[in-house]
Amino acid sequence: MTKTQKAEIIEVLSNEFKDAQSVIFCDYKGLTVSNLEKLRKMAREKEAKVQVVKNTLATIALSNAELAGVELKDTNILVWGADSVSASKVASDFAKDNDKFVIKSAYIDREPASAAKVEAFAKLPGREELLAMLAATWMAPVTCFTIGLDALRQKKEEEVA
Repeated sequence: MTKTQKAEIIEVLSNEFKDAQSVIFCDYKGLTVSNLEKLRKMAREKEAKVQVVKNTLATIALSNAELAGVELKDTNILVWGADSVSASKVASDFAKDNDKFVIKSAYIDREPASAAKVEAFAKLPGREELLAMLAATWMAPVTCFTIGLDALRQKKEEEVA
């Protein structure tokens, strides 16, 4: 890899990491190419990104994005996204199905985090689920009012009959 290629990779990753709410570092040693493709597909579905990067290039890109505190060793695959929950869910769900895929550490909300914190974020509801919960909460008074009116109508009909 030439210096210009490395510089391009660093620049792209730096920009990606500046916008990312979470960057998760995982060990992928022993996974097959088809397994990695499944991981990439899962990430695309949840609007996250996955890439294998040399540790030195990733370290430089992270420092350019003002993320410090995590040391990269051995083989690493990075999972990141603009949403902390979605990237965590991708890594956690894939780790459940593949014992060779191990979550090492992460940055969540631009702070260093452990694998346990990634697992905790993965259990949170996603954006769509939260929006559905909010909509249900907003509709509850209208629903209760409608049910009450219908019950009142039925009672009046019974009194007349």
